Amino acid sequence: MSTGSSNFLLVPIPEYPVLDCVPNKNVKIVVLGASNVGKTALIVRFLTKRFIGDYEANTGALYSRKINLDGEQVSLQVQDTPCVSLQDDAEGLHCQEQINRSIYWADGYVLVFSITDPCSYSTVSPLYQHVRHIHPRGRIPLILVGNKSDLPRARVVSTAEGEALATELGGVYFEVSAREDGEGAHTAFLHLCQEVSRALGCGSAEKRWGGLHLARPKSPNMQELKRRFRQVLSSRVKAATAL
Repeated sequence: MSTGSSNFLLVPIPEYPVLDCVPNKNVKIVVLGASNVGKTALIVRFLTKRFIGDYEANTGALYSRKINLDGEQVSLQVQDTPCVSLQDDAEGLHCQEQINRSIYWADGYVLVFSITDPCSYSTVSPLYQHVRHIHPRGRIPLILVGNKSDLPRARVVSTAEGEALATELGGVYFEVSAREDGEGAHTAFLHLCQEVSRALGCGSAEKRWGGLHLARPKSPNMQELKRRFRQVLSSRVKAATAL
């Protein structure tokens, strides 16, 4: 990827295809997982190389940037999502309609759990089954990400368990820290982008997913993300002043 600073700005999704990108190479990825696993932090780390420790409740946002994959420039779109949770009776998964629409829309999937939270790990398999219910045919490009590797003393899910689950789901496991390991987040997302790009080279998403035509998720309000940055920075300045 290019290291130009302008390349790491979050920009709204364009209303029309990016003309200078490879045709049919619109790489669409959705990030899914339970609450407090660091989905937004991972996306922001990947797209901007920054880490913010405090976030407001996530309502879902769609981000876009151009990336270079195997010498080709493609348009990458990353969909953040609200949390998913197991039902109280443990018989199913609770997903908002926005999440279901994002699953329909995407070409590749990032399933995230926290290595410090066994419940988030237990949510992954039902979440995968939910994705498969929506896309019952064909191979689904996906990666499994175990976040918060910077908290080894709080670890409750082993690396071996993460690797075993990823193998079971047919994906690759990455253990990263959104807080401290920007390179790890970059490597994980780039791997999935390459998988999706290769899959798109074998046919259109409409053919693979049986001709689904659904409205895409809404683009984010970029001023809202900037407001979050300012809010966190302001709170830190106030805390430092009070000392």
